[in-house]
Amino acid sequence: MASQPKTTPRSSPRIARVFGAVNIGSFRISAMIAGLTESGEMIVLGSGHRAAQGIKRGYITDMAAATYAVRDAIERAEKLAGTSVASVWIGCSGAGLASRITPVEIEIGGRRIEEEDIEHLLVSAQGSIEPDGRMVLHAQPACYFLDGAEGIANPKGLHAERLGVDIHVMLADGAPMRNLTEAVQNAHLEVEGVVASPLATGYACLTAEERDLGVALVELGAQVTNVSVHMGGMLVGLVAIPRGSADITDAIASAFGIRRFQAERLKCVYGSAIASPADHREMIPVNGPGEERPGPVARGADEANRVPRAELISVITGELDQLISDVGRALEAMGYSGRNGRQVVLTGGGAELAGLADYAQAALGKPVRIGRPPQLRGLPDPHGVPGFATLAGLVLYAAEDPIDIRSVGSRFQATHRSPGFAQVMRVWTAMKEYF
Repeated sequence: MASQPKTTPRSSPRIARVFGAVNIGSFRISAMIAGLTESGEMIVLGSGHRAAQGIKRGYITDMAAATYAVRDAIERAEKLAGTSVASVWIGCSGAGLASRITPVEIEIGGRRIEEEDIEHLLVSAQGSIEPDGRMVLHAQPACYFLDGAEGIANPKGLHAERLGVDIHVMLADGAPMRNLTEAVQNAHLEVEGVVASPLATGYACLTAEERDLGVALVELGAQVTNVSVHMGGMLVGLVAIPRGSADITDAIASAFGIRRFQAERLKCVYGSAIASPADHREMIPVNGPGEERPGPVARGADEANRVPRAELISVITGELDQLISDVGRALEAMGYSGRNGRQVVLTGGGAELAGLADYAQAALGKPVRIGRPPQLRGLPDPHGVPGFATLAGLVLYAAEDPIDIRSVGSRFQATHRSPGFAQVMRVWTAMKEYF
């Protein structure tokens, strides 16, 4: 629990638990304070954001600057919430994230499965974690299987010869993760946990049915694009692409010889992933309202420092061609292609570009929708957009507090682990069944 429950008026729902969350991105740092009511409703008490500092492609590059940005973002959220938090959950999108699924089994002997058997299995699974010198962010039981039956949420009370579980392990590079947690700790906050953004964002953007049937989640961040595949209720694959929406901004700035903030405004206000015949006739201003002309006129601009919208969209689609091609290759590498790949959900700040869903659907050959945060009570409209999906997902993840097998204490010893080839074949068989 991040802080003491907030005192509320008698007419307001009583807050039983309060959670703090900070999402550390390369473009912005955002923070949220949310309360879980006694009836189980999540209410946003306050949220805030500010431009990121000291962060590049998900890595801390300036500790002092990053710490200041984290402290500023959480203070903005605290001011709106009217309460403070001492600890937060952190969202992480860089630091070399990698995902791994490991099946583990134990003998049951045909009898009824009891709670002690499940505990025995999870303790046995602790030996399956092989970080290979990397930091383990999560080691969670995804779904159970027994005697050939897959996708069992709770095996207690069933009879089986053998009981197994798929363990989802999320890894990250150790040193970058320590830098991330230290930046938050330097901001006088304790770290409840670090959550890989594909997991947190999945909580916000994907339905339980989508995660079960199979879906690809593409988070278009500023400098990192995470492509993850979810099926059977768990994340089964992840590829991080060191490219994002900020690269589109940089391409616009370079093409027109303008400053980054001007390029970002052009992209957000006039940009689109889909061209139209009218674009050639429309001239768009490089300078914002009331902004004095800062330096030279943009390359190719008229006397009023306006450029053809068609040229802007040409630059945008040129960058999108490369980015979505990378996404397509990542999906193919994870086996999410052809008939196996059904739906793609785009989210993150880059997903706010006009026409992007139609563009990506045509390029990937799959149905595409834009993923937004759920309509939590108290969530302000400016934070109900794709760029804040991970932030909302963090408090939802914190409220659910999924079990981590590393925290399971036991009287048992690890017994049996499936051999490597059998693991791969079993997971592959499950994938084919789901797809």
